[in-house]
Amino acid sequence: MSGPPRADNRPPYARMASYYRDLISSGQLAPGDLLPSIKKLADLWEVSTATADRAMRLLRDEKLVQGIPGVGTEVLARPISLSSGAERHDRSGRTQSSWGVGETSSGHAAEVTEAPEDVAAVLDISPGARVIRRSRVYRDGHGIVAHSTSWIPAEFAAVLPELARSERLTGGLSLDLIARATGRRVATRVDEESSRIATGDDLALLGQPPETVAAILVLTAQFMDADGNLLEYGVDLGAPGRTRRTVSEVLE
Repeated sequence: MSGPPRADNRPPYARMASYYRDLISSGQLAPGDLLPSIKKLADLWEVSTATADRAMRLLRDEKLVQGIPGVGTEVLARPISLSSGAERHDRSGRTQSSWGVGETSSGHAAEVTEAPEDVAAVLDISPGARVIRRSRVYRDGHGIVAHSTSWIPAEFAAVLPELARSERLTGGLSLDLIARATGRRVATRVDEESSRIATGDDLALLGQPPETVAAILVLTAQFMDADGNLLEYGVDLGAPGRTRRTVSEVLE
């Protein structure tokens, strides 16, 4: 483990939290490893013990570490894999649920609203045109996994009014309901993965303290029918510390 970086304009507590967050995410700090004591951290980073403690509080709030009285700060074991929209769609087809192992969802909200400019571009409609927005939060035993938003053409509200109700859907995901009600099924999907430094809005959606400075994964999925018409546009924001993991068979 190298020493702390110096060329960084962020507040010291944010630099410290980001440094150890990256070590944990990369596996350089493994579950069960102990971080230096608050006093040693303060000496190492040449900051006050209050600043060092604030950095550790951020990591505790993100469920990356836990404080053990009389022992120190321990790195927690946690599931880190973040499901894409396509994976949740596949899982729903098999199990009628989008939840991963150990996950639940909460905060289900829906409305017919005006399409933001970026969403309108994907749906090929005018900015401000009506669109269904559905959102929910996925959680596991360590906190929020992701905040997920589905943008659905407003035309489907006429045949499936439940899509615009703030309640968890029954009988599968929105795409499952659309397929059964209209016969329009997903024929093509386009997945994209990117990352960015979390904005204030991102942090609020992910239940993070507003002073958190962290990179998050952004997973988008476009689901189209056989005619190339978009059925749904999904956007998943991964909580800080969550990464993507996929397993593939290698054919000889």
